Amino acid sequence: MSFLIREAQREDASAMSAVLIASITELCHADHGDDREKIADWTANKTPAGILDMLAREGFFMAVAELDGQIVAVGATTAAGEIALNYVAPSARFRGVSKALLAHMEADLASRGFAEGKLRATTTAKTFYFAQGWSADTLPDGAAACFAMHKRLGR
Repeated sequence: MSFLIREAQREDASAMSAVLIASITELCHADHGDDREKIADWTANKTPAGILDMLAREGFFMAVAELDGQIVAVGATTAAGEIALNYVAPSARFRGVSKALLAHMEADLASRGFAEGKLRATTTAKTFYFAQGWSADTLPDGAAACFAMHKRLGR
């Protein structure tokens, strides 16, 4: 199975929004517990307008993965060497899309001179990141919403 991973464009905003909202709503139950307020807070900036704001943000690099011409995953890295987003459409889950997008973002960070990548993983995603060679910086105290993680990039 092959994917096209490319830089996100303004005209992708609606499709990117749909992927982000569906991924959060349908796949991140362990994080939001189906609490409508938590979901609304988490997805508030994931509207098409919010995506356009992200695309315009200095030092925020967004990518999309396409499968059969449809955007099925959204990722972002920052100028600080962080992976800020890595979300997959529910219909594309377990098809290697997130893994391919993560590898693309890791290579992007390495090409910009970062020896180590950083991210904050949700409860839903932490097992995925562990399987991709990422390590937890610290274990959260019950109140923490995300796990700080890092990975040595390159060789």
